Amino acid sequence: MGKVRRPHSPRAARPTAATTRFPASWVRQCTANAAKSQAVISAKFHRVHPEGPLMDAPHWFQRALDAPSEPGAVVVEGTSIHFETWGEAGKPGVVLVHGSNAHLDWWRFVAPYLADNFRVAALDSSGNGDSGWRPRYSGQLLAEEVWAVCEAAALGPKPFVVGHSFGGFVALETGHRHGDALGGIIFLDFTVGPPETYLEWGMRAVRDGVKAGRKPRVYPDRETIASRFRLIPEQPNVYPGVLRHMVNQGIRQVEGGWIWKFDPTLFDHLEMGADQRDKFLALPCPAAVLLGENSTDEAALHGDYTAGLKGPDVPVFRIPGAYHHLMFDEPLAVTAAITATLLNWLRARAPARAGATGVSRGETPPTQPD
Repeated sequence: MGKVRRPHSPRAARPTAATTRFPASWVRQCTANAAKSQAVISAKFHRVHPEGPLMDAPHWFQRALDAPSEPGAVVVEGTSIHFETWGEAGKPGVVLVHGSNAHLDWWRFVAPYLADNFRVAALDSSGNGDSGWRPRYSGQLLAEEVWAVCEAAALGPKPFVVGHSFGGFVALETGHRHGDALGGIIFLDFTVGPPETYLEWGMRAVRDGVKAGRKPRVYPDRETIASRFRLIPEQPNVYPGVLRHMVNQGIRQVEGGWIWKFDPTLFDHLEMGADQRDKFLALPCPAAVLLGENSTDEAALHGDYTAGLKGPDVPVFRIPGAYHHLMFDEPLAVTAAITATLLNWLRARAPARAGATGVSRGETPPTQPD
């Protein structure tokens, strides 16, 4: 999980009488080396100064934290699933699904703004956050949790699902099982690749031979565990207050110290599968893919391939300048993109108004004689 580095502000180049041309490969290497050095310096700074650099909070930060939300819980296959809701019941519903080793507060700076137009729910998937842990996990169980939250949170008919990173896989599994009842799915920095090149990300007990029944590591104090927080992959441009909030919501005090609120065995037996492309192609509901322009996460590497699977039926677009955790560095742009996509789907499925009056759009209704 990564820390912050500040980008340099671009300056306009001054005109010169003569320009020296360097090989493009040399320029790219110099740029990469400079970025790497800056990242190392930034990482060292944050290990010494966990509070991060002094800077003004973005205008969206405190407003999102102050927005009211309601907690809830629903039991799915014997495990309690925690969720929170924003917005009024009766509005179109949308459920937000976080990625791996995360929790519902990954959406804290998006959900309140979506609530202007939607009834919003964000859940802690089992094995994460304040939800219970399971002996074993599967795509089917995680999908049933999403659907159960849709019902328990009163998201209404045809709710939408938005899944980030590994949450995109969970959203895909939800669409595979409940797609006919969904209004659509947005995959946030998640793509599907060719099955012939697929490498299994789960099944660690078989793939890596990890020890079964592992317990979470206990850190001696809050400061120590907070200093270990990193975003994976690392990225710049995240306000330090956002990172501190994620730490505060992602740790729990236990006997002897503090632990992260995620189950280290979650991926031991969970199989994501080489059939993700086929499930994506077979989705019976609308879908869209929203990527961070600068994301380096492996879940987002097949954007072009995914875009070619269904053509214009599935828009694939990018948030300029955003990285993998794009709800951290560009929460308002992400909110706007999600809102526009969902409202467009709602408009497409709304019945034509013309039928009620017998008047075509753009046509002036007849007037009654005096």
